[in-house]
Amino acid sequence: MDWSKKVELFEQIRREYEFGIGTIAGVARKLKVHRRMVREAVGSALPKRRKKTSRPRWKMAPAVEFVDRILEADKKAPRKQRHTAHRIWERIRCELPACQAGERTIRQYVHDRKRALGLLVPETFIPQSYEWGVEAQVDWYEAYADLGGERRKLQVFAMRSMASGAAFHCAFAHATQQAFLEAHERAFAYFTGVFQRLRYDNLTAAVKRVMRGARREETTRFVAFRSHWRFTAEFCTPNEPQEKGGVEGEAGYFRRNHWVPVPQAADLAELNRHLLAACRQEEQRTIAGHTQNVGTALLLEREHLLPLAAEGADLAQISFPSITSLGCAKVLTNAYSVPLPAGTQVQAKVYASVIEFWHDGRCLARHERCYGRQQQILDLEHYLDVLYRKPGALAGSRPLEQARRAGLWPASFDRIWEALMEKQGKQSGTKQMIELLKLGQRHGRPRLQEAIEQALASQCVDAAAVQHLLQTQELQHVCCEPMEIGCLAHYQRPLPVLNEYEQLLTPGGAQ
Repeated sequence: MDWSKKVELFEQIRREYEFGIGTIAGVARKLKVHRRMVREAVGSALPKRRKKTSRPRWKMAPAVEFVDRILEADKKAPRKQRHTAHRIWERIRCELPACQAGERTIRQYVHDRKRALGLLVPETFIPQSYEWGVEAQVDWYEAYADLGGERRKLQVFAMRSMASGAAFHCAFAHATQQAFLEAHERAFAYFTGVFQRLRYDNLTAAVKRVMRGARREETTRFVAFRSHWRFTAEFCTPNEPQEKGGVEGEAGYFRRNHWVPVPQAADLAELNRHLLAACRQEEQRTIAGHTQNVGTALLLEREHLLPLAAEGADLAQISFPSITSLGCAKVLTNAYSVPLPAGTQVQAKVYASVIEFWHDGRCLARHERCYGRQQQILDLEHYLDVLYRKPGALAGSRPLEQARRAGLWPASFDRIWEALMEKQGKQSGTKQMIELLKLGQRHGRPRLQEAIEQALASQCVDAAAVQHLLQTQELQHVCCEPMEIGCLAHYQRPLPVLNEYEQLLTPGGAQ
């Protein structure tokens, strides 16, 4: 029986004995308890605590020597490669099948022996107080999400303010240095300022070598980034994660509350919008020991943060590859298509999620970054000029195969291509199909697909008809847009394009 329930029963027994039946035997019969309990309750209002009896672990006996030998060897093993109680239990099942001890028995014995051998030393931690805007802690943790129907392991960046308790989380495919620096800028935008000091463990994106004491040899790009944003960096003692316990606890809390169940999103950008909304939702939470919620504390802290820099730091990793005979530029072991002649040298800018190729001050190609090795990432539109001269190469080309796999080649494209070849011949029909694809470069792939489907529906299979439908759509689109006097210049300049990073930095852009 639970001790608190037993206290209530003792009270009932005492009342019945003093104001009711008045005999030990009568109280025992009425309340259906033993006479010993009645005597104990009459003697004291508080029941005695149950003594813990140490029972002999006779099932554990065959494995005692085996476990002790493992724990002795662990004293010389690296800290992160020592046996857990579960691992020891698995080894006992495999290597000592005659031992029938349960996992709980093994766990209790391993816990006692680790304390006796000094492998498990309970520590006392000192609570800390923090001033507004002074310190934030940074860390990575792993989490899984379903992106486009496929379960993927992601690396999640977390930055937590130690004064207000506000935190920022965003996910990346890999924890590269570009992702590390880009995540900082997203976090600064979320907090609308920069903390005076950031605390890290000794991650390779920032630390090249750990030296004696608190000295660190930092990477050049991190030093330049830190100088640009004007904060100082402090690094924890190796193998002492409790020195940044705030962000360690934050990662566990956020994963339990916002990564369960496993989130689903179309892509990484949509997932990060979901995480940003979750960060704002957490601003309504009041942390134990605080008198105000996180959002209110964050408003106060923002007045003490360093102001944001006028512009972000240059996060790109720069290289200068040349275009190969396959129309590709090789960057970090992977080949990406670029619409330039072979032998041309281009500037490649590598970011966390994309790679851009620049030539003569213009961005000519932009690909999603591939983290595989020795892969080819090809865009069919980059080969249209070459394919127009060699139309027979289109059907078996790898760019077309990748476009089909990516869902960029709908069934309507195949139907009109077959119709054009049947009407004009294989070579001429393929050339007309390539001309249609070039129209997609000017008008956009969705409008091209819509025009092709309209032409197929009206049984007018001709490239000129599709071009006429595209021009008609464009005229209708322009005429339907509201236009104010003096706004004609709006149609004379290109519209600004916001990438995923800029959208997250725009206030309210992710809502």
